Amino acid sequence: MSDDNKSYGLAWFLTGLGIGALVGILYAPKSGKETREDIANGAREGADYLKTRTRQAAEEVSAFVDRSKEQMSAMVEKGKEQVSEYVDRGREAIDRGRAQWEEFVEKGKGVVTDQSSRVSAAVEAGRQAYRSTTAEPASAPEQ
Repeated sequence: MSDDNKSYGLAWFLTGLGIGALVGILYAPKSGKETREDIANGAREGADYLKTRTRQAAEEVSAFVDRSKEQMSAMVEKGKEQVSEYVDRGREAIDRGRAQWEEFVEKGKGVVTDQSSRVSAAVEAGRQAYRSTTAEPASAPEQ
């Protein structure tokens, strides 16, 4: 409750201050015309001040946006470079894998050719052995 009384007291104080300032302006030693000119000049100065501050704020925002664009462009460029690097690494890995695969295929072909030659030689040796065993009893004298 004491907080409410303090805020009401402050509100009444500010209201009184505003009324006092208004009465002071109205009863000032200057004429009404001079007072109106002073008020108009104050309003113009305030408007000029606001225009100046608005222009300054717009320039600062524009500079901030430009810096942000530059930073984003740099980040995008760096990202592109990293992606390109990863793509190159991937291609190198594929090329190494392909070379190893071709090497294994060639070794496999060599093993198949070697085994094929051995099997053919074994088959031929078996044929020769069969022929020599079957040919000998036919040429042996009968008993």
